[in-house]
Amino acid sequence: MTIMDLVEKEQMKSEVPDFKAGDTVKVHAKVQEGEKQRIQVFEGVVICKKKGANRTSFTVRKISYGLGVERIFFFHSPMIDKVDIVTRGRVRRSRLYYLRKLKGKKARIREKR
Repeated sequence: MTIMDLVEKEQMKSEVPDFKAGDTVKVHAKVQEGEKQRIQVFEGVVICKKKGANRTSFTVRKISYGLGVERIFFFHSPMIDKVDIVTRGRVRRSRLYYLRKLKGKKARIREKR
């Protein structure tokens, strides 16, 4: 192992939930407003998950007032408080970028039983 690997290993979180693309998650992210800090919940569907030691990231998409909003979160960031899995989705792809073109009922994802 190189020195970079050791430094990255120290910064990684240990309690990371196991979720995949298609799952609906609630991400509790810390938001800095002036001198105050609060937790903001962002709920949506995971459309992709990118791998890498402590650079692992995932993209969450939700529809807010009829407009699609996507946000990229870094897995091991100190700005993420916790990630809750709401539902497990049943999809056949690992990248769900096609959801960007769909609206309404066509953008639904089947639930895993």
